[in-house]
Amino acid sequence: MTDQIQVFVTGGTFDKEYNFITGDLFFKNTHLPEMFIRGRSTLDIDVKTLMMVDSLEMTDADRAIILHTCQGNKANKILITHGTDTMVKTAKFLADADIKGKTIVITGAMVPYAFGTSSDGFFNLGSALAFVQMLEPGVYVAMNGRYYPWNQVRKNRKTGFFESTAEE
Repeated sequence: MTDQIQVFVTGGTFDKEYNFITGDLFFKNTHLPEMFIRGRSTLDIDVKTLMMVDSLEMTDADRAIILHTCQGNKANKILITHGTDTMVKTAKFLADADIKGKTIVITGAMVPYAFGTSSDGFFNLGSALAFVQMLEPGVYVAMNGRYYPWNQVRKNRKTGFFESTAEE
């Protein structure tokens, strides 16, 4: 194991760009390295892009790639950027594999980082980075300044916020 934090990029709204002519959102490159520089991070972070897909189009084969990459990585702290629509499904997929000794935090954004100050991506990334360093091994979702165990969270599609299901 290492003190390095491994960051895996999978796409999602976080990394979408806006085509000003057509109005479409699309993927180009991840913004993560720029965000870490802009945030003045002094942590040992390695960023690897696994895929750039909208989470509604993510398949179990894509999740298997994420799982295999997490299992084979030497880092015991892993942060995954992901689309918000199916991040809980991916968290369950990873948790069901029972990866030992690793803290995995999945985060995303409701508004693309490329949209500037209206994006929640920078805040969610910073929060997830802090959580991955302090949480016990396991799989978590970090959104809106909070973290949740993978099996105690859902996206509220009416409010656009993530919320705990622990009291249900």
